[in-house]
Amino acid sequence: MEDRTQMMKKIIFAAVLALSLCSVLRFPGVASAAPPSPFAIDKIPGRKAPGFSLQDINGATVSFSSYNGKVILLNFWAAWCPPCRNEAPSLEKLNQLLKNKGFVVLTISLDRSVASVKDFVRSTPVSFPILFDKKQKVTRSLYKVFTVPTTFLINKKGIVIEKYFGEQDWTTPEFVKKMESLL
Repeated sequence: MEDRTQMMKKIIFAAVLALSLCSVLRFPGVASAAPPSPFAIDKIPGRKAPGFSLQDINGATVSFSSYNGKVILLNFWAAWCPPCRNEAPSLEKLNQLLKNKGFVVLTISLDRSVASVKDFVRSTPVSFPILFDKKQKVTRSLYKVFTVPTTFLINKKGIVIEKYFGEQDWTTPEFVKKMESLL
């Protein structure tokens, strides 16, 4: 008889695989960035956040290193994803609340076109940076993201201290208090 931990890992793997199929199927042209194992992401917290440079939705190159010394909430999302769309207003509220205290919300879109992201921003204005990872090299290769939304909390020293799956309310008193304790 398998031990309980192994059985739970298999159940979680099956559930995560089923949930992530939608995001895999939505990007059939991205063969170079195969989806990572759902367990690969577990190795990210506790390590230095991988650096990268991507273009923002206006075409300017943004380097992750330009946020050194700040607490970063790194959010992977897509405009076609209803939970991602739903959490954008709370990300914006959190960003407004803490942006002058050494905090930044940094988002990476997995959309196939910048136009869909710009359409979303017109209907839901946000002030935080939105980067574009069309080939999903940062998303899949560096951060092992297999479903959206996925968010990483990165401390001032650049260490990933936590990961979050799915839609969150980033403005709960508990979460805001946690962010303020890191600043």
